[in-house]
Amino acid sequence: MNWFNFIRLIRTIYGPRLPDIAFIESLGLLAVKIGQTYALRLDFLPEQNCKHLAQLYRHTDSLAPASFQTLLDATVDTSWRDYFVSIDERPLASASVGQVHRAELKSGESVVVKLIKRDFIALFTRDVRSLRSMLRFALFFYPKLAKVADPMGILDTIEQGTLDELDLRKEAAGQDILRRITEDQSAQFNLSRLYFPKIYRELSGERHMVTGFVAGETFDELLARRKLSYDELLDLFHIHGFFVFCIGTFHGDIHPGNIIRMPDGKFAFIDTGAISRVGDTMRRGLFRFFDALSAYEYDACAQALNSMADRGIEGTTYGRFKEKFLVLYKDFTNATVSQVSLTKRMMETIKLGVNSGMVFERGMYPIIKSLMYLDGMVLRCNPQAVLVRDMRKFIDEFKAVMTANIQSPRAVSA
Repeated sequence: MNWFNFIRLIRTIYGPRLPDIAFIESLGLLAVKIGQTYALRLDFLPEQNCKHLAQLYRHTDSLAPASFQTLLDATVDTSWRDYFVSIDERPLASASVGQVHRAELKSGESVVVKLIKRDFIALFTRDVRSLRSMLRFALFFYPKLAKVADPMGILDTIEQGTLDELDLRKEAAGQDILRRITEDQSAQFNLSRLYFPKIYRELSGERHMVTGFVAGETFDELLARRKLSYDELLDLFHIHGFFVFCIGTFHGDIHPGNIIRMPDGKFAFIDTGAISRVGDTMRRGLFRFFDALSAYEYDACAQALNSMADRGIEGTTYGRFKEKFLVLYKDFTNATVSQVSLTKRMMETIKLGVNSGMVFERGMYPIIKSLMYLDGMVLRCNPQAVLVRDMRKFIDEFKAVMTANIQSPRAVSA
């Protein structure tokens, strides 16, 4: 990606009109991933622009049947096909790098075959190197940008997440991590609603993967048809909050297309290649922040934010920060998600902390990303919900598990 195309990309994202989705896709995978990232940046863009950019999570072309067969032949050996009765040529779903097809094994099991659509790595890594060089140049002349927006950190996150996504073995490894945590913590926390599809490892590799077929609809499909209840979203908050606050290891790409509600009511986590981790200092500080926020105790919120920083502030500097913090949250008490976006306010909060002198670890971005997905789902499902107040009922349970894990650290697997 050169300067000219990067400027055109930023112009279409920030411009007065809705972003040009087709143009972004034409620039390649890195541009798509940048567009997807900005779909979450309610702190930078109007809500309608973010919603429009969110099409990049599902607005992608699938391969024609002939091209699919050619790709399949180039990806697997001839003996691989011997395990199957049939493989549908038309995909069930298609994303920016891969697509999935319904299939049936000779054993009678219903499965899906996931394929990486083409070799993206060389072009993607070249574009990342080029953009990183441009960002270094820009940061030399405007170093404050590193503190406020952390463009290098975001680019690093995009790079690592995309490279993980392009290697389907990482998806299997990510599922192993989440499944092991689920099993280890089952006696302390009810995760019975969480489901992971079977992975047929002997039929899977770097660019192809076979998993059990999961009947049901994605949260994205259910939200589009207004068939997802707010209580179910709160159950998802309950599960995801456990991984974030109690463990510090969690599904790093929990957008509504990666959660399937099954006919029995269970939630299947798919696309588990991006596993995010957060350090104990930030994890515990963030929990204290939400504990206080759910009770509208803003003085305690300000203290918690400072405590989760790798480098905090004190004295008059902290006093000035706290004054601005209280002004920022003056309209938050009992506000609905349509009145005040939780994630937008969190981004404004982090920006205030950074501008006041706090330094946070990069583990903050995946958490904010998760909040943006979850907050966005609530906005689509129940815009009149007072989300932070409704989260309160989970706080004491999280606190009990965190206390138990401190007392018995071997119980935590990550």
